[in-house]
Amino acid sequence: MASDDRFSMTTEKYLARHHVLVYMEDAVAQLLEHREENSKINPIKFLCEYFNSVRDGNHTMFREYSYIHATPHNRASFVRLFWKCYRQIGKKGDLLSIQEYHSLLSLLCSDFPFEPVQKTAKIILLDDALDCLISFSDFIYAFQVQFYFEEFIEKSHEMYQSLHQTQRSPRDPVVVPSGSDDTKVHQNSHHPGDGVDATQYFRAIYPLCDRSNFSTPPVNVLKEILFNVPRVSFYGFLMSIAKSERINEHIGRLPSKAELLEGADADLTVQEATIQNHVRKSFGDSKGTHGN
Repeated sequence: MASDDRFSMTTEKYLARHHVLVYMEDAVAQLLEHREENSKINPIKFLCEYFNSVRDGNHTMFREYSYIHATPHNRASFVRLFWKCYRQIGKKGDLLSIQEYHSLLSLLCSDFPFEPVQKTAKIILLDDALDCLISFSDFIYAFQVQFYFEEFIEKSHEMYQSLHQTQRSPRDPVVVPSGSDDTKVHQNSHHPGDGVDATQYFRAIYPLCDRSNFSTPPVNVLKEILFNVPRVSFYGFLMSIAKSERINEHIGRLPSKAELLEGADADLTVQEATIQNHVRKSFGDSKGTHGN
């Protein structure tokens, strides 16, 4: 955000946009909880470490789902945590089921619900064959979009359904955007009415991007995706968002797909390394049948 925008906002708007009260309330609650266990704890030092952890994005491990889900920064930080702890799965080329991905998420957040994982799989598999195995790279970028833009996806799905009711073109092909220049056209094999006019869909979801109470993809990227195809299916639209490098850069927590599996694990915290070693032992020999 530009500095002039920051200084032009009211105090209340600034606090709300950056969810400052969420972190203040949680910091105080955490401090009180730790003081019950150790009465000699230094409050100033504790709060300093807490907010340094928030700033660095190292604050979501083993926290409850309500906290992880509370702010866009928490959501993006949790996605990065998942990547840091489990990227060796991608390096090995293992393919996992959605139940296995949910188990991995539950190691980091014990009450993480199954529904977001199901919705992630629908993005990848286009709402079909949810028992298929999924690669790590496909999963994490789709999961990032589903988790970070959850409210936007829900609202845009409602608008898609509404628009779909008014558009019936059984003989038209449905275009599933690929996120690249070589857009592929597929004849619809599921339902003759699948897919809507892409330009009209953009106009329908455009007002969502002015909303400040939830995260939305950049308007120019949505326009690029939807103006390059005549018709689009809902899950094809989401897949295109998941594959977009510009949207990944906009969120700013995961590396590009080309660099996703590169690099050493020197940046892992002790807790992250412990999780990774546990997964390496658990998935080491048992994933032989899941490889490419």
